Amino acid sequence: QVQLVESGGGLVQAGGSLRLSCRASGRTVSNYAMGWFRQAPGKEREFVAAISRSGGTTIYADLAKGRFTISRDNAKNTVYLEMNSLKPEDTAVYYCAAYTGSRVVSTTPSTYAYWGQGTQVTVSS
Repeated sequence: QVQLVESGGGLVQAGGSLRLSCRASGRTVSNYAMGWFRQAPGKEREFVAAISRSGGTTIYADLAKGRFTISRDNAKNTVYLEMNSLKPEDTAVYYCAAYTGSRVVSTTPSTYAYWGQGTQVTVSS
């Protein structure tokens, strides 16, 4: 089992940047492909980005392409989400999650077994 703790959220103006971190404990994060998801009030949780165990494969939702970058440092047991050109519609709670399935990566929340508690990102206009 792995425990995940996100950090780095906060309040930022539109056009600004934030870097989210997700630190794992319990089991090494290199055992898992990892994903970032977000959930805005009244909306379903949605996929943002995912990265394979080695970091060699990354996938992004359309909302993130060109603005967000997912990366990982397995030596530090940490996964990151660099977010640039933030928009008010990016306001949400951002969650990291660990994938335990057989594919290289996944965009489906139900296939992720372990979740962090989330970090709030608020983008003001």
